[in-house]
Amino acid sequence: MSQVFSEETHRNLLSRIPHCTGRDIADWLRTVDEGPSLFRFEEKVSWLRSEHDLTYGHAKAIIHEYDLRRAARKLL
Repeated sequence: MSQVFSEETHRNLLSRIPHCTGRDIADWLRTVDEGPSLFRFEEKVSWLRSEHDLTYGHAKAIIHEYDLRRAARKLL
């Protein structure tokens, strides 16, 4: 079952990702965009974890941010 993170926790995770992974958020979002066409949130998280050896929290934060930004683009 998926954990639900608060907005503050999400922002804290995002801020630590560059330090922990050596890659910035924009690079990770590009990786997700160029990755396989998976539909379910947990499938995307699992893909990031297995392909890029990320922790669950970091993978989930990246996918959540990707979905937030994609939704924001649709509103424009």
